[in-house]
Amino acid sequence: MSTARRFLLDIPDQWQQVDLSGEELARTRAQVLASTDDPREKARINDMFRQGREVTRAARRHGALLAAGAATMYTEGLFMAYGMVFAVSTPEGEELTLPVLSARLGVSSATGTAPKDRVITSANVPHVGMVARVTGTEVTRLTGDIDVKILTMHTMMPVPGSTEDFLVVTLASPNLPLKNEVYDLFDAITSTFRFVTDDSVQVSTKGDGTGADVAA
Repeated sequence: MSTARRFLLDIPDQWQQVDLSGEELARTRAQVLASTDDPREKARINDMFRQGREVTRAARRHGALLAAGAATMYTEGLFMAYGMVFAVSTPEGEELTLPVLSARLGVSSATGTAPKDRVITSANVPHVGMVARVTGTEVTRLTGDIDVKILTMHTMMPVPGSTEDFLVVTLASPNLPLKNEVYDLFDAITSTFRFVTDDSVQVSTKGDGTGADVAA
């Protein structure tokens, strides 16, 4: 049985692979701020980019294999979202339950409690099969006294040939009023995930996708 060595994930055209150093995010923030003279809108933009900076820092601290995101100004306002893929292994002698796994991904509740709207369910990923999924509005801490809410979706992809290793596709957005639309988008992106092996031909529905080594 072949073991997957890489994975691919299709992201929307407007999304870019995230520079985890933060330099690209700073340039994008300056461009978006230049698009408005409204002080309240500038404050909201600064707040959302501050959230984005903390999310990318969390991704870097937790060893993300892949990070991508979007910060796009539409006539209706600013839309921001982030996507990350983490490698997670079940600790020896422990059972890695979904709530515990969710809490280990760097965007867990700042209060240490599960989100009130957390839903643990299953999803059918075409190239993977039935997998576990956790959604919820999580609270993440930006500074010592400032917490913000973000919509999150974690989808657990079992690594072929292993009973202990998972790749977790995590998507997050601070655009709370667009909850239904955001989750539909996250589901569509996650549904493109697939493992690639050395002896298989990968069929993609959108280009070659964005990917990385499973054990990077």
